[in-house]
Amino acid sequence: MNLLARTALSLFALAACGRAPPSVLAELPPAPAPEVNPTTPEKAELGRHLFYDVRLSQQRNVSCASCHQQAHAFSDTVSLSVGTTGARTARNSMSLVNSGYAATLTWFNPILHDLEAQALVPLVGEAPIELGMANRDDLLRARLLSEPRYRELFTAAFPDQAEPYTMQNVAAALASFQRTLVSTRAPYDQHTLSDAAQQGLALFESERLGCTSCHGGVFFSSAMSAQDARPHFENNGLRADYPPGHEGLRELTGNANDLGKYKPPSLRNVALTAPYMHDGSLATLDEVLEHYARGGLPSATRSPHVKGFALSAEERASLLAFFDSLTDEALLRDPRFADPWSGLQLAVGQ
Repeated sequence: MNLLARTALSLFALAACGRAPPSVLAELPPAPAPEVNPTTPEKAELGRHLFYDVRLSQQRNVSCASCHQQAHAFSDTVSLSVGTTGARTARNSMSLVNSGYAATLTWFNPILHDLEAQALVPLVGEAPIELGMANRDDLLRARLLSEPRYRELFTAAFPDQAEPYTMQNVAAALASFQRTLVSTRAPYDQHTLSDAAQQGLALFESERLGCTSCHGGVFFSSAMSAQDARPHFENNGLRADYPPGHEGLRELTGNANDLGKYKPPSLRNVALTAPYMHDGSLATLDEVLEHYARGGLPSATRSPHVKGFALSAEERASLLAFFDSLTDEALLRDPRFADPWSGLQLAVGQ
């Protein structure tokens, strides 16, 4: 059995656990990539440049990094982000960290598994408009050709192509970069938790709170194993009713039993990714804890895992300390993921 297969089995087996043995993280292989787009250093470096480039937006005013900021674990700080035309996105920006291992890539689309296809959504999607480059392939090509750096980067990334300046190659490079955004260097991973964080971990894993039902495994999400063919969505009781725009999985399936169901996001770096929930309606982790302690709001499709619990002030503080222990500070400073257009390019390790 090869390394990827062994790790996949480990991830699946740990889906209901809060803690991963060190061997799993030590053996975590590169995020799997499709045969048509193997990840290479050259492609990832091109993707990094594209990720931070406002030339990918219709009005040259936003980039992928506008909604996915390194300082916030590649999420942002607002409930709903703003696209190139000023229109707001429909849902809160999810962190891109470890997305290469995810079974699904959005809040509720069960069939969007491919980072290449996902990269095209903000590029050419029109409901809402994010980057706004639909039917602007020629404009994008002209902009890319106008930047001397891209001539070298595209040639290195796609050496077998005479004309590599295509929307599909842009998406392929962005996907390759995203697959390198791996976070496993938090205090939790280093086994350097404070006493309070240790107490919080015990609470997190306890049957009383039941957090690992939706946030288990090495990525703290039941929807984060790319080899799991059963995407996991839950109604966490955020609303008593789910009007259009907030129906979750039902928007795609039409099944009444899917009303209000969304993907449980990874909790890695969760202290950096406020506001929370699919609509960014909860401003702080303390509000999130309060929501789950209440048991959410009544709904016919609310998950049985959302059952409510009592928390003392000390327990609440311990849980927040545990969430802090999931912050990978090295990720926030890693020059491999930083803006290459800022003029502050540093060698890896500096």
